[in-house]
Amino acid sequence: MSRRIRSGSRIDVVITYLEQREKPAYARPIEPPGKIAILKAENPPLHFYRYLYRTIGDPYKWVSRRSIADADLAEIIHDDRVALYVLYADGCPAGMAEIDFRDEGEAEIKFFGLMPERVGKGYGAYFFSNILDIAWTPRPERVKLETCTLDHPSALRFYQKHGFSVYDRQRGVVVVSEEEAAA
Repeated sequence: MSRRIRSGSRIDVVITYLEQREKPAYARPIEPPGKIAILKAENPPLHFYRYLYRTIGDPYKWVSRRSIADADLAEIIHDDRVALYVLYADGCPAGMAEIDFRDEGEAEIKFFGLMPERVGKGYGAYFFSNILDIAWTPRPERVKLETCTLDHPSALRFYQKHGFSVYDRQRGVVVVSEEEAAA
């Protein structure tokens, strides 16, 4: 999203909730070129998490973790039942995925995204298929995630292509802060 938005602007969004009730079978995507690694970040430093979250999420107006207090953020991301995975390409962070296993019988992919320079180059399908494998490893009853109309225009189709089905839709509002308007 490259258009300028004023501070205090309210953006109407449609939030789509998706789920899988069984691990999907699909062709594995081709590994992107270069040196690729997916690493679990153990007790990630808050500044590193915030860097990933903002760099990946700012174009899509991710706001839920933007102004959360450090102690509250640490309580979430340092919980043993929450896992942060980082995609690296040629030694540099290229994407992030956060999987929340705190609800019994569920795995929720809370955040998934790529660095702006990696979007549209085959990294997403490769990274997401690996994240799905990780989410299904403890054999939850379902894996769920959500997307909204501020996410990448292909996000909903992308998730459906990976075997997710819509189970709910709701309307919401994102209020743009001064800091976000300046970004």
